[in-house]
Amino acid sequence: MRRNDLSSQFSEEDIDRMSSLAVDDLAHRLADEIFDRPVPDPGDGSPASDGEDLSEATAAGSLARLRILMHLNRAVERQARTEAEQAARAGAGYPQLGDAWYISRQGARRRWPGLVFTATPPARPIPPQESRNDPVNSLSHTYDVLLVEDDPADALLIEEALLEHGMARSINQAEDGVAALEYLRDTANPRPDLIVLDLNMPRMNGRELLTVLKDDADLLTIPVVVLTTSGAPDDVRSAYLQHANAYVIKPLNLDEFIQAVRSIDAFFLETAVKPPRR
Repeated sequence: MRRNDLSSQFSEEDIDRMSSLAVDDLAHRLADEIFDRPVPDPGDGSPASDGEDLSEATAAGSLARLRILMHLNRAVERQARTEAEQAARAGAGYPQLGDAWYISRQGARRRWPGLVFTATPPARPIPPQESRNDPVNSLSHTYDVLLVEDDPADALLIEEALLEHGMARSINQAEDGVAALEYLRDTANPRPDLIVLDLNMPRMNGRELLTVLKDDADLLTIPVVVLTTSGAPDDVRSAYLQHANAYVIKPLNLDEFIQAVRSIDAFFLETAVKPPRR
């Protein structure tokens, strides 16, 4: 959905003016209600209280409304986050969120990090057993993905690739290996079908995380696609020895990445019995 799809009988200038008037009116009304008396405003000729200097009263009124505006600003940020989360779960991506907020998609990602995106439709039916080897059906899988990536630009490309190809039911993100393990070991979180992993990250890098995954019976069976700038044979060999199911080299080739995800064993993803979470 593009900005032009948010049609209105009012121009953007009209909406901006109406919003300013609404905020001004709300700030005045809340200040009067919260401070339990009319708060002086130099613009409306409000008198000062008995014995109170008009300039002092005006300053007090402006400061009272400034405090109210601070709380309104916090409320707007909270509500904007809520609306962004709902839009993401309904199928919108960072480009659409940025468009609605008049910022770039990278700006939207910085403003609302860690959103859970859901493909539309949210899930596709698993094909019957006899047709699971059909190449057409093999492209209809959707995954709950944990993206472990600290680079915002790469994370955005990966999210968009998975969503635009209809391959993700949901995407959660961790910025390093420590955050990924915290997510994976929290039984309140859904177990991901797939981990997309960068190797070069702070705190705990992808190599270290792969070592932990390989030694953890509860996490060992989750497929992992590694994304990295390194094409060194030792890094490739080490990644495959440490649980990785696919290895893709950056700069990110989206077609190669999507093919790597599709090449993961469909039988494993759809029929393997997962170990119980402890």
